[in-house]
Amino acid sequence: MSNILIIEDEAAIRRVLVKILSEESDTYIVSEAEDGLAGIELIRKEDFDLVLCDIKMPKMDGVEVLEAVKKIKPETPIVMISGHGDLDTAVNTMRLGAFDYISKPPDLNRLLNTVRIALDRKELVVENTRLKKKVGKKYEMIGESPAISHIKEMIEKVAPTEARVLVTGPNGTGKELVAHWLHQKSERSKGPMIEVNCAAIPSELIESELFGHVKGAFTSANKDRAGKFEAANGGTIFLDEVGDMSLSAQAKVLRALQENRVQRVGSDKDIKVDVRIVAATNKDLKKEIEEGNFREDLYHRLAVILIKVPALNDRREDIPLLIDYFTKKIASEHGTAQKDFSDKAIKLLQEYDWTGNIRELRNVIERLIILGNKEVSEADVKLFATK
Repeated sequence: MSNILIIEDEAAIRRVLVKILSEESDTYIVSEAEDGLAGIELIRKEDFDLVLCDIKMPKMDGVEVLEAVKKIKPETPIVMISGHGDLDTAVNTMRLGAFDYISKPPDLNRLLNTVRIALDRKELVVENTRLKKKVGKKYEMIGESPAISHIKEMIEKVAPTEARVLVTGPNGTGKELVAHWLHQKSERSKGPMIEVNCAAIPSELIESELFGHVKGAFTSANKDRAGKFEAANGGTIFLDEVGDMSLSAQAKVLRALQENRVQRVGSDKDIKVDVRIVAATNKDLKKEIEEGNFREDLYHRLAVILIKVPALNDRREDIPLLIDYFTKKIASEHGTAQKDFSDKAIKLLQEYDWTGNIRELRNVIERLIILGNKEVSEADVKLFATK
């Protein structure tokens, strides 16, 4: 259910808005407030998924309501309702944090489309906030090797800027950790962090996933849908395995970077977006450019800063720290007592050829914790960590 509040001093306009929204979906719960003060009082008491707010009202105008809501519940999207003479003010409210504005009398399609997009965005923001509460420990970067120390130093320098970053390295090395650290330490950390695995999405759907689509754009497009770029507005979008993106999608991403605008599939309407892009790949993009699989102009747009994450074999000195980290984490997940590793077991694990990198190491540690003795021995490693 979506809880929507209408703040409007004209009773006739309120009735029209309530009727439109109620008939659109039985999942909309619509509340009303006849002026700004009454609206703020309701917002203090209840959580609303969306607020529709008139600009010109007695007691407290829409701009004051907007400013107050941004202090009380900043995650709540607000759509301003403007009369013909209020358009300049309405545009200005966008700079103050309004999600959008609609004009009086409200156009049915425009109103419903704006409401759907705003509710979709709120849902993504809420989910992102929930995930960010877990993100600290989940995305710890374990290691004290020169290579990892260098990456941490680069993140400290680069994160506060708006520079785009391309993270490279083999599969399983933790490129997504770098992306999350860049976001968390940036000025955009309060905004959403949206991840897109370009390799996991079929090429015919990648454009819809990134840029959204309008109803009827293709067979299964039964309603308008916002894309990942819109969802990441004000935050960061992480394009993982960007080297697997189709050339058609690459062209649209390039346009988004150049103009800060996107178009939904099936629409010619521009949507303004403000996102920082962090991309990652396990491919040699320069080789992909030579083979005609990746656009050179997009590469130079993405690779303002290059961060290379080393293979685990190139930082074996971090393996004891990683073993300790995974041992504690896995014991906690399984609800079992933590096991120790003998010095010989650790030394043997340091000598292994970790072709699957950190991901493989974690799997081996879990296997040894489940199958090994109370203290994991060299013999356990030889028996259960077979390559």
